[in-house]
Amino acid sequence: MDIGVEISLYPLHQQFIPPIQDFLDRLNADGALRVITNSMSTQVFGDYELVMQRLVRELRTTFEGNDKAVFVMKVLGPFSP
Repeated sequence: MDIGVEISLYPLHQQFIPPIQDFLDRLNADGALRVITNSMSTQVFGDYELVMQRLVRELRTTFEGNDKAVFVMKVLGPFSP
């Protein structure tokens, strides 16, 4: 089953762009997900299990590397590409 996730990251410190770019680079590095980024959010599309595994991994990495960060997500499923 394919899903779509709209996700926004808000690092709670002055240097907010590097953590956002790092998160996006890690999501795009895999190549197995369809990732679309615009000025408001990022949409991630793919198989449910794969999307959720990647998000769990990358959210954890972001939380471990930053003092405080907020993720806002909306999940659409099932999604037909």
